[in-house]
Amino acid sequence: MSNLSRRLVMAAAAAGAALALASCNQAGSAGGASADAMTMGDPKAPVHVEEYASLTCGHCGQFALEVLPAFKAKYIDTGKVRYTLHEFPTPPIAVAAAGFLTARCAGKDKYFGVVDAIFHSQQEMFTSGDPRGVLLKVAQSAGMTEQQFNACIQDEKALEALNARVEQSARRQNISSTPTFVVNGKVVKEGAMTLEELDAAIAAASK
Repeated sequence: MSNLSRRLVMAAAAAGAALALASCNQAGSAGGASADAMTMGDPKAPVHVEEYASLTCGHCGQFALEVLPAFKAKYIDTGKVRYTLHEFPTPPIAVAAAGFLTARCAGKDKYFGVVDAIFHSQQEMFTSGDPRGVLLKVAQSAGMTEQQFNACIQDEKALEALNARVEQSARRQNISSTPTFVVNGKVVKEGAMTLEELDAAIAAASK
């Protein structure tokens, strides 16, 4: 088990037990969404944009709030691009892991809505000193009870599955930081990405 895996397992366990606690290298093989990947858009779209992101990553939050809505309207909703979000928790890993578990527990149809709500609440999580309370509010807004939320973030099998996805990401694309953007299997940006940069990457991939 890699150091990254150990950190994730330990921190994710902490997320379940006590959530009240308070950019990348070369591409590997061509990327593709696995069966449990969270995607938006037409599966047959000619361009596949993948983002490796963390719910506690400031630049990821900036992208989600300032770029993703326009990107979605321009490319995803029009069938030009399939988008995949790869979960890659970064410090505080316990909080990021719990957020991703909450989004998955809400169900596939609500997953991206919960992720968006967490990004909108990111600053509150950072400043309130009560990340668990913030995540609980998001979970409740998605229809979960506090009991369901507690069970969700303490689900050891779900934590193991999250860890396996992170291991796969690190191994397949040599991912080590967030956000990292991959277009049709090629890493195109490590760090914050603008809509204009995405325009150029998608245009190049469409040729």
